[in-house]
Amino acid sequence: MARQQRDVLSVEWIKLELLRTAYSTRGGLFSRMDPRIVLFWYAVLAVVPWLTHNITVLAGLFLLGIVAVILARVGPLILGLFVIGLGFDVIYTFAAALLFGGNLDTLAALMTLNLKLGAVSMASMAAFVSLDPEKLSDALLSLRAPALLCFGVSYGYRMLPILVEEYTTVFDGYRLRSAPPQHPGILGWRVVVHWVSMAVRAFYPIMLNTAASVRTTVEALETRGFTYATQHPDGRRIRLAYLRVGVLDVAVMAVTAVLVWAVFTAGATWPLHR
Repeated sequence: MARQQRDVLSVEWIKLELLRTAYSTRGGLFSRMDPRIVLFWYAVLAVVPWLTHNITVLAGLFLLGIVAVILARVGPLILGLFVIGLGFDVIYTFAAALLFGGNLDTLAALMTLNLKLGAVSMASMAAFVSLDPEKLSDALLSLRAPALLCFGVSYGYRMLPILVEEYTTVFDGYRLRSAPPQHPGILGWRVVVHWVSMAVRAFYPIMLNTAASVRTTVEALETRGFTYATQHPDGRRIRLAYLRVGVLDVAVMAVTAVLVWAVFTAGATWPLHR
């Protein structure tokens, strides 16, 4: 999905960013790896931050997460939402701590929590923006996850662009059928209320159209033999035959293990807070 237009903040841009994220069209290091190894890599980096309270170690894992996000080519929409969310979380927790009589120990504890959340969040972004629905579903199926879970992953990913497309269609319909306020009011508050009202009302027709979308998606998956491939051994073997652990997978896991060991070594040598 090559970009054919200038990226500007609009509903269409948000929709395209969601599609690029859901279907992993940006490429990146992890998209070329075996999806099972990507899930294992994510599990390691999602668990390790919760095993320590050393700020030096957590800062190293946070930097490792930044490198992973760059290598995974995470899109600006997801990255911007992460930065805004983490930034507001840091500001209001620090403000609340100082308002209720907190001291440097309280700030250090909050910094520890925010570094853990940031490191895990960036590992999640790097892993899951690199896995399209087919790869993620096949990786879970190969790891003996329940068939219904694999089906839910494939179905949920496929429903995302359909729901976004239907929402924009319904929203544009409301815009065409309703006149804007004649008097915008102070700072245009009537226009804001008008747009918020249309945005809320646009959800109701989507709920009614979801039933038809569910049937179409399920029929499309079953036409490709989804249930047969998850239950029959031969279908399962054919479907998962393309999964191979290669040199790149081993190299990424080895480098990750060395970096995690180096981070813990640095934390033991120069501990900032335990």
